[in-house]
Amino acid sequence: MEDAARDSRAGFEDAIFTLAPEGLGSAQSALGRTRLRTFITLRWLAVAGQTIAVLLVYFGLGFHLPLALCLAIIAASAWLNVFLSLAFPSQRLTRSWEAALQLSFDTIQLASLIAVTGGLSNPFLLLLLAPVTVAALSLSLVRASVIAILALVLALTMAFASLPLPWAEAGGTHLPDLFQWGQFAALAVGTVFFTVSAGRVSQDEARLVRALDAASVVMAREQKLSALGAMSAMTAHELGTPLATIHLVAKEMVRDLAADDPHAEDIRLIAEQADRCRAILSAIRDARDATDIVHARMPLDSLVEEAAAPMKGLGVAVVVRAYPGEGGEARPPVIGRSPEILHALGAFIENAVSFAATRVEASASWTGDQVMITIMDDGPGFSPEVIPKLGEPYISDRSEARLGGGDMGLGFFIAKTLIERTGGRVASRNRTPPATGAIVQAIWPLRALLPRDLD
Repeated sequence: MEDAARDSRAGFEDAIFTLAPEGLGSAQSALGRTRLRTFITLRWLAVAGQTIAVLLVYFGLGFHLPLALCLAIIAASAWLNVFLSLAFPSQRLTRSWEAALQLSFDTIQLASLIAVTGGLSNPFLLLLLAPVTVAALSLSLVRASVIAILALVLALTMAFASLPLPWAEAGGTHLPDLFQWGQFAALAVGTVFFTVSAGRVSQDEARLVRALDAASVVMAREQKLSALGAMSAMTAHELGTPLATIHLVAKEMVRDLAADDPHAEDIRLIAEQADRCRAILSAIRDARDATDIVHARMPLDSLVEEAAAPMKGLGVAVVVRAYPGEGGEARPPVIGRSPEILHALGAFIENAVSFAATRVEASASWTGDQVMITIMDDGPGFSPEVIPKLGEPYISDRSEARLGGGDMGLGFFIAKTLIERTGGRVASRNRTPPATGAIVQAIWPLRALLPRDLD
């Protein structure tokens, strides 16, 4: 049982570090994978909106603007869409650099259209925020920043190279330079704000996706182990009949052969080995039956013991305690064996062992309607900078986690998510001075942990 738990914990760690290696770049791998059809659809909407706006200003309001030049700039976007639609499948996922090139084109195209229709005086200047925002949501921080800088450089260029606002020839007021620079300042502030805020949201989402993927891998590994156990039991059952036949035939052959027959010893050996195989299969079948009982239900203290078993013997004393709380029965409640809870408790205990000085205590207590498991160590405890971030799916340097250089990272997030998935909640804090160390508590309603046939 201890070996299986240790192997399961190893699988938990493999899933974390395979799906979420250290460094911000790992989180970015989930970004920039937007479908080509999304970009094409957004660009067609932009083409339609730009065309309507230009025609309305020219024919509806009677303002004189370079209509042919405007329509040519708009047509460039339309031709790009036609080319992409014919050259690539619309469901194709774009690579990050492809998406960056398309958004760069959209930024240049939109800036060109604004430049020939008034530049910084054009009230539609803020539309330059559109490709910047899309880039911040779908690309890495570096590529999104490049597009944001491109938009600001193009806007700054309009202060020196742009056509006047079309209403000037229709008797409109000439806008002062201060207003135009105010427009540029508003665009700059908006660009920085949208790039930073949208980028943070998209990166948080990417980390969350990767963390949930890691949790899914852990659960898939547990299901695979369970399926292997079921397969071994089925194999033992299916092989039982042919082995029994071989054993019976061998016995009859030994009985029919003369004592001095040269084949008698070989037939006798076949019978003995067939009997031995039957014994091995019987042991596998019995172990499987026993394991099924354990997997179905187990006392609360046994669950904590199983989670803590792989962490014992690593130089830190791991003590498991179980005691009733107010209104709780004397004996620990019998609960359903949950792979999610075992993985989560194993992660918390492993972290406590990593930072403990000499001792880690895993305590299980229960009342009439609630179960609480507390993991406590005598290490340095959580730093004030880390406590607000606990439970967020951020990747950091594990060695600095308790010292303020990072947080508990993806492993803590997965463990917390698994606990919440089973109906519980997690609380973390430091021990009250002068004692040192960290405390992690997982609390469930008792009803959420009962086996289904007892619920």
